[in-house]
Amino acid sequence: SQQGCDPFAQTQRSKLQHRRARINQQINKEMRMRAGAENLFRATSNHKVKETVALELSYVNSNLQLLKEELEELNSSVDVYQNDSESISVPMIPLGLKETKELDLLVPLKDFISEHYGEEGVLFEKEIKEFMELRQAMRTPSRNEAGLELLMEYYNQLYFLDSRFFPPSKTLGVFFHWYDSLTGVPSHQRALAFEKGSVLFNLGALHTQIGARQDRASLPGLNQAIDAFQKAAGAFNYLKENFSNAPSLDMSAASLTMLVRLMVAQVQECVFEKMTLLRAQNDFLTRLQLAQEAARVEDVYSLVHQTMSQPHVKDYVPFSWTTMVQVKSEHFKALSHYFAAIALCDCPAPSDAELLEQERAFLQFHVTMPEGPSLRVLLQDPEERRKLGKAHLKKAIMKHEEAMRIHGLCKILRKMDILQEVLSFAHKRSLSKYSEIDHEEDFFETGEAPDIHPKTHQKPEIKSPNFSQVKVTDLFHRLGPLSVFSAKNKWYPARRVHLMRGENGFGFTLRGDSPVLIAGVIPGGCAAEAGLKEGDYIISVNGKDCKWSKHAEVVQLLKSTGKEGVDIGVITLQGSECPKAVDRKAAVMSSGSGMLKSNKENSRKSLMNSKSASTLLVWSKKSKRSKKSTYSGVPFTAVGDNEAMY
Repeated sequence: SQQGCDPFAQTQRSKLQHRRARINQQINKEMRMRAGAENLFRATSNHKVKETVALELSYVNSNLQLLKEELEELNSSVDVYQNDSESISVPMIPLGLKETKELDLLVPLKDFISEHYGEEGVLFEKEIKEFMELRQAMRTPSRNEAGLELLMEYYNQLYFLDSRFFPPSKTLGVFFHWYDSLTGVPSHQRALAFEKGSVLFNLGALHTQIGARQDRASLPGLNQAIDAFQKAAGAFNYLKENFSNAPSLDMSAASLTMLVRLMVAQVQECVFEKMTLLRAQNDFLTRLQLAQEAARVEDVYSLVHQTMSQPHVKDYVPFSWTTMVQVKSEHFKALSHYFAAIALCDCPAPSDAELLEQERAFLQFHVTMPEGPSLRVLLQDPEERRKLGKAHLKKAIMKHEEAMRIHGLCKILRKMDILQEVLSFAHKRSLSKYSEIDHEEDFFETGEAPDIHPKTHQKPEIKSPNFSQVKVTDLFHRLGPLSVFSAKNKWYPARRVHLMRGENGFGFTLRGDSPVLIAGVIPGGCAAEAGLKEGDYIISVNGKDCKWSKHAEVVQLLKSTGKEGVDIGVITLQGSECPKAVDRKAAVMSSGSGMLKSNKENSRKSLMNSKSASTLLVWSKKSKRSKKSTYSGVPFTAVGDNEAMY
C-alpha cells in the first residue's frame, strides 16, 4: 500500500509543515472564539457585557493578525525549499500544502452500503480502512515522483467514491475540513468536490516544491524545474476551469489566476537561465537574444505583480511574494539593458558578410528606434556603438538600484542572502562595465536608451494533469459493475426466483455482460410464469454471485442445471421503464450556491474537448453494454443481432 513520508522525520521542510499545522490549529481556535464573541455581542443589550466582549474581540483579532503574520513568514521560507548546491540561483517561490483533518468514514460508508446496496456493511470494513489509509498517506506526500503519484492515486479513487457513495440528491453527511494554504483559515464542506479540489491544489503545490528544489546550475536540473513549474501551472489552471465556488480563498478564481501566472513567470525565468547555460559563445546575436529573453522575463513578472496588486488578491498574498516578484521584474529589466550594452561594446563591428544579418536582428530589437544615425552606420561605427551602449548601461544601473531598493523594503526578503547576493553582483557588474567604457573626455549627454523588445525561444506550456498515468482499481469493486451499482441508481430489493427449464428452454432472451440483462420474456414461457421481467439484471445463479460475470459464463451456469431447475437472483432498477430519466438526473449536479461545485466536471463534452480528458473523469457515466452477446451452441431463435434466446 502507498505510504506518505514520515511526518515526524524532522527535515527542515517537515518542521515547517509542523509549524504550519500548529498555527492552523491556533487560528482555528481564535476563529471559534471570535465567532462566539460576535454572537454574544449581537445578542446582548447589556452595555457592560458589550464593552467586555468588544475588548475580547479586539484581543482575538490582534491575535489572529499575529498568527497570520507568522504564517506569512513561513510561506516566505522560500530558502528551505531550495537546493543545496554551491552555485547561486535566484530563489523561486514554492507553495505550502493545504492541511486537512483526519476523516472517519467507517460508519457512514457501512451505513450507506447496507441501506443503498442491501449488503452487509461489515463485510466491506477492509476496503473502507484501505481507503482511509490512502487518505492518511496522501496528507504527507514525499517531495518526489512517488508523492505526486500518491496524490493522483487518491484523486482517482475519489472518482469511484463519488460514483459509489454520493447520490446526486444527498450527501454522506461527513464534512471535509481543509485549511487555506496561505492564511491558515479553516473551511469545511460536505461536497466531495471540495475534497477533490483541495487534493488537486496540493498536487500543484507539490510540483512547486519539486521545482524550487532543483539545482538550476545544471541543464538536467533546469529542465526538471521547467517541467515542475509547467505542471504546477497546469494543476492550478485545471482547478480554476473545473471547480467553482470554492469556500477558501486560495482556490478562488482570482488566486488561481495569480498562481498560474506566477508559475508561468518562474518557467520563463528558468528558460532565461537555460539560455545563459547553453549559449556560452559571446557573439553579438547571442547577446541580443539574451537581452530579449531577459525582457520577456521582466514582462511576465510585471504581469504577475499587477495580478497580485488586484483588490481580491492584494491583502491575501504574502508581502514577501509581491516584493520578490517586483524585485525580479526590475532585475530582469536591468539585465536586458546590460546584455544590450555588452552586445554593442564588447563585440567587434560586423564584417560586410555579417552586416545584413546583424542589421536584420537589430531592426526588431528595440521597442522604438534609437535616436541618431541609421542602423547600418551605427553598427559599423565603434564610437556610435559605445554611445548607445553607455545609454543602455545607465538604464541598467538605475533598474538595479530600484531592484535593491524594493528588496530592502521587505524585512523577510532582507534576511534572504542569496537574492541580495545576486542583485548586488549584477549591479557591480554593470557599474564596472560603465566605468570601463566611460571616457573622461565624453562631452555628449548620454541619451535615453529605448527598451528592448521581449522575445523568447521557448514559450512556457501549461501542462494539465494526466490522471490516466496512475492506474487505480476501484476499491469497492465487490459492490458490482458501476454501470448498474452506483449511488445514482436505485433498484428494488433483490428477488430469488426458482426456474424450471421447459421444452423450449427458459423462455427469455439475454443481453450484455456484467451484469447480464434479461432483454425479453416470452409470454406464457417458464420465465414469465416464475415472475421474471424484461429489464431485470441477473446477479446470482444457484447462489454464485454473477454481478461481474460475462454473458457466456451465465449461459454456462444456466445450461448446466438439471431437472431440479435453477435459483436465479435478480434486481430491477427503479425507473428502468424509462432509462432516459436516470441519465437526465445524473446531469443535474447538486446545486446550492454555497457549495464548491464540480459542475463542469459533469459535462462530458467539456472534458472530451480538453486534452487531458481521462476515462476516469467522465462524470456522466454511460453504461458500456457489450453488444456481442449471442452464444453459439445454444439453440436460439433469431431475436435481433445482439440478443440470444434461451
